[in-house]
Amino acid sequence: MTQNQTLSSRAWGELLLLALIWGGSFLAMRITLNEVGVFTTVAHRIFWAAFILWGVVLYRGISIPGSGKIWGAFFVMGALNNAIPFALFAWGQLYIETGLTSILNGATAPFGILLAALFFKDEPITLRRGIGVVLGFLGMAITLGLENLQEFNIKSLAQLAILGATFSYALAGSWARAQLGHLPPQLSAAGMVTAATLIMVPLAWYFEGPFDFTLMPSTWMAIFYMTVFATALAYLLYYRVLRMAGSGNLMLCTLLIPPVAVILGSLVLGEALHFRAFIGFGVLALGMFILDGRLEQYLRRRFSV
Repeated sequence: MTQNQTLSSRAWGELLLLALIWGGSFLAMRITLNEVGVFTTVAHRIFWAAFILWGVVLYRGISIPGSGKIWGAFFVMGALNNAIPFALFAWGQLYIETGLTSILNGATAPFGILLAALFFKDEPITLRRGIGVVLGFLGMAITLGLENLQEFNIKSLAQLAILGATFSYALAGSWARAQLGHLPPQLSAAGMVTAATLIMVPLAWYFEGPFDFTLMPSTWMAIFYMTVFATALAYLLYYRVLRMAGSGNLMLCTLLIPPVAVILGSLVLGEALHFRAFIGFGVLALGMFILDGRLEQYLRRRFSV
């Protein structure tokens, strides 16, 4: 169930830091794609991050499992949470704005609620959650613009690819709870990123050739950012904030990411989003506040006798 805890100043600070890091990841990925292929971009991001995460695991003295079942779970998690969504995000960003991508990323929450209700008996669709999910998808529909989907051009296909990535993220959330919940989060992160690397590096090599190390400095800086900050550090910070703030408060991160991505996309890439994207984001934000119970709690306090 979603948990809401009181946010300390430190928790707020780390939550904002996580949003800043992930908000910048969309720009870093787009810069990398100017010179590197889709599969190779993803392979770079997770290959180098795996070394960092395993370093953390070894430093903390966490035992490395030898169970084939656990490693099989890592591979499923790596596919659902890294290989598939990262590749879909990268391909989609070739054709749509980074800010729009970050807004569509918010579909992870309503997809996650629906899948949790499907797979877990203790996560039913209550009236509050149902309203939140409906508003979430309504926000996505407004952001996309239904007339654009009717045309079904490359841009609308890219938008659907981003939504497919969020569905994969939501599946990963259910899989992690069912199969990896008993493991230290640092180990889970290292295991899934390693598994994703074993999936993506061969694909990148086959479709796009060996890694090219003669890249522009700006490209290497973007890869460094995606690897060190947006993947390795972000996963470690994510679990830290989850422990301090709870899953309900962590959902706020999804709302803090788009403003960062939109501003960076505008300043660095000169992007400009259609006004409906901001309206859709507002509807999505309302849905997420309803989902985690924050709006209900406020109204109860405001109008209680």
